[in-house]
Amino acid sequence: MDTKWTIDGMHSEIGFKVRHMMISNVSGKFGQFAAEASTSGDDFSTANFSFNASIDSINTGVADRDGHLKSADFFDAAAHPELTFHSTSVKKLNESELEISGDMNIKGVVKPVTLLADFAGIAVDPYGQTKAGMSITGKIKRSEFGLTWSAVTEAGNIVLGDDINLNCEVQLIKQ
Repeated sequence: MDTKWTIDGMHSEIGFKVRHMMISNVSGKFGQFAAEASTSGDDFSTANFSFNASIDSINTGVADRDGHLKSADFFDAAAHPELTFHSTSVKKLNESELEISGDMNIKGVVKPVTLLADFAGIAVDPYGQTKAGMSITGKIKRSEFGLTWSAVTEAGNIVLGDDINLNCEVQLIKQ
């Protein structure tokens, strides 16, 4: 029997990091997102995941940078208001790790992506809700999704790296 799970937005964070000036990382996150999973019982090795995030909710802590990320130079939020991920397979690596493969759609470009989930387990919260928790990480190349804006400093340093590190803390609520 399938079990349905939905993301607990109050206890989840969808974040990313990218190299800036090739000497440090800049972090950001999406404030508006939705996700659900369907599992066989409570077994996440059988899960089918679906996720979307609103591009307009991107937040790096700097309003001007956020506006640039939403512009046609990057995500083009007006034409592509959300990014999506749909899993195609899940592989149990060991007792706590899952490899989640799926299709990521950013700016109308769909590419296969593999994520690693560190499954922390299932617990019942003080309100009687059954929750599952996991940390999800992965890496994508922004250029593969049409996010190709770039600049070079006078010294020849690249302003923004191509690798985007994904880091998500996820709590799912059993429905």
